Amino acid sequence: MKTASKETVYKLSVEDLQHVAMEVLERKLTNEEIVAVGNAVSDYIDWFQAIENAIHRCVRRTNVSC
Repeated sequence: MKTASKETVYKLSVEDLQHVAMEVLERKLTNEEIVAVGNAVSDYIDWFQAIENAIHRCVRRTNVSC
């Protein structure tokens, strides 16, 4: 994936939210629930650790290996 410095690197879609809702709730989320979950999901993701892990996995001094 080629990424410019101002592009989004990773994002979750409504389809992703609905997939998990079907697994967990056995139903789709309502529009109101999609907004609420979408606003809250970033509170549960350790972005710094995820980025640090990816750096350690993919970057070896000057070599990109992912």
